[in-house]
Order: sequence, then structure tokens, then C-alpha cells
Amino acid sequence: MSIKYKCANANHMQKRRSKMKKIISFCVLLLTMVPIILLGCTSKDKTEVESNKLQVAVSISPIKEFVEYIGGDKVEVNSVVPDNVEAHDFELKTRDSENIQSKKLFIYNGVDMEHWVDDLKKIIDESDSNVKFIDSSIKSNIIDDNGKKDPHLWLSLEEAQNQCRVIADALIEVDSENKDYYESNYNNFKNQANELLANYKDKFKDVPNKNFITAHKAFGYLCRDFDLNQKSLKDIYGEGEPTAKTYEALANFCNENGIKIIFSESSESSKEAETLAKEINGNVEKLYSLEGKVEGKTYFEAMEENLDKILNALK
Repeated sequence: MSIKYKCANANHMQKRRSKMKKIISFCVLLLTMVPIILLGCTSKDKTEVESNKLQVAVSISPIKEFVEYIGGDKVEVNSVVPDNVEAHDFELKTRDSENIQSKKLFIYNGVDMEHWVDDLKKIIDESDSNVKFIDSSIKSNIIDDNGKKDPHLWLSLEEAQNQCRVIADALIEVDSENKDYYESNYNNFKNQANELLANYKDKFKDVPNKNFITAHKAFGYLCRDFDLNQKSLKDIYGEGEPTAKTYEALANFCNENGIKIIFSESSESSKEAETLAKEINGNVEKLYSLEGKVEGKTYFEAMEENLDKILNALK
């Protein structure tokens, strides 16, 4: 074989190897891109599905849970107040109002729970948004406590139904095509609430002691449902610090009525509850105020646990 032929053959083989490398590189690149392309399609499909849902903003966690129950898979719900933020202390930010402007509905608790709603309305009025404001308390029987309106409606199984009726009506107004779906979900909520009501009214009926003690006076509506009486270290807004006189009066009341359990609904209020519990040689137990989402529990599960704890304390 001549040197010239060998060189030509070597060049041919080199070109062939170079071509094969390009083909392999292209195949590797293609295999790398396939998942990205598929992911992009999936993300797009998900976005399209979500965009078909009714966009709803709510103020606080219990209203979010009610809207999700009634709205089911027809709605996408965003809460303005994060679960880890005290609802009474929340301050509206610019990004919150901007997010609400893109929604069809803004549903809030009412009864002065959201002190920032009036400011939000002014901002919305000045924008091009058509978001509808829905006060979920408009069908409720509000408790007046020493001149203060009690905002904790969701802690009543009766009032929760009234709030959900308002929510269902609002969803139907802007999405009438799914009226039967929303009505069915509302009726399911109502039936479940009434079943729990009837069950615990029966249980509380024969308990001689109707008094229990809380750190924060948040359970007035629950008390009205079951003919109970709460006494507390702090008022309905959890404001101020209990005085020595308050501790003394409640300690005397506990001793006179055989009360050994002090209820607390947050880490902050547990300090005051523990102070009172020591005075009476008692214990502190937790109740859910439900202002924030209870991890791993539905609204009805958390309410039933509250009722069980109060019932056992009264016994």
C-alpha cells in the first residue's frame, strides 16, 4: 500500500469519526431537551387548567377553607393574610392589593376583623379592576361584647353555615354555569355542620357545669351554639395584659366551680394561661382559634376536637 493511499484512508477515517461524534452529540442534546420540552408542555397545560378556574382572593384562613369547600375544583383561592401571621395585627402591603386586583372576587370575614378593608376598597376603586367585594358576615347574627363586635364567626357551626351561604351566592353570581355544583357543596357543608351541632348539643345538655376559662375571649359564638359560658383573661381582640385583679377574680371563680383546665389558643396566650393554672393547681390545654390553618385537619375535624376538649373539661 502506498503512502499516498494510507494518508487518504486515514483522512477518510478521521472525517467519519468526526461525523459520528457530531451525530452522537446531537442525539445526547436531543435526549437532554426532551424532558425539558415535556416539562414545558406540562407546565403550560397546568397553567391553562388553572386559568380556567375562578380566581378568588380571601382575607383569612377560615374563609379560604370555606371557599375551597364550596368552590371545590372550580376555584383557585389565595389568602391575603399568611397562616403564620396574626390576623388582628396584619398590615396590607402594595403587593397584596395588586394581587387582589387580578381576581374576580375578594371575600372577607367582616365584623371589623380586617381593619384594612376600607383602605383596600379605595385602592381598588382607583384601579381598573372589577373585583367584587363580598362581606361573608352579612347574614350573621353578630355578638356585641361590651361595645365590641365579636369577629370570630367561624367558631360557630351555625354562623359558619351563614358565611358559606354568602360565599355560595357570590360564586354563583359570577359563575352561574356551575350553580348546581356550588349548591351541592353548600348543602354538604350544611349537613355536616348540622350533624356535628346536633351531636354535641346532646352531649352538652346533661353537663351541669357550663363554664370554662380561656386566655382569649374568642369562643363566644361557640358558646351560643351550645349554651355555654366562657370567662377569659383577655378580651375578644386579645388586647392588653391581664391585671392582678383579673387573675385573682378568675382563680376564685375556678375554685368555686371546680375548674382545673385553662384553655389557650396560641403560644403567646399560653403564658397567661399557665400563670392562672398555677394559681388553681390546674393544667393548660390548647383550643384552635382557627384564624390560621390547622395542619393536617379539616375545619370540621378541628371544631370537633375543640368541642371534645371543652366537654371533657366541663365533666
